[in-house]
Amino acid sequence: QVQLVESGGGLVQAGDSLRLSCAASGRTFSSYAMAWFRQAPGKEREGVSCIHSRDNSPYYADSVKGRFTISRDIARNTVYLQINSLKPEDTAVYYCAAVKSAQCSFIPLYDFWGQGTQVTVSS
Repeated sequence: QVQLVESGGGLVQAGDSLRLSCAASGRTFSSYAMAWFRQAPGKEREGVSCIHSRDNSPYYADSVKGRFTISRDIARNTVYLQINSLKPEDTAVYYCAAVKSAQCSFIPLYDFWGQGTQVTVSS
């Protein structure tokens, strides 16, 4: 079992930055592909960024390229999502997800999910 705990969300103004964290339990963290999804009110959950386990290369949705940066600290069993130039449309609950796989994707077939952290961006 892998437990994921997100943190770092909050109420911010447009143009601000946030860093979300996802702390994972387990001793094989490096073998898990990790992803960040978000779900806005009334909308479906969408993938915004993920990181492959095979080489730690990142992948981003077109809507967030250039503003979001995903990274992994294996020593801390933590994945981060740096979000810059926040926009009101970034308002959502952000979820961390993990799957034991070399490759990540935005298909939400992940084995483990966190409880989510709320990000609210005011204009």
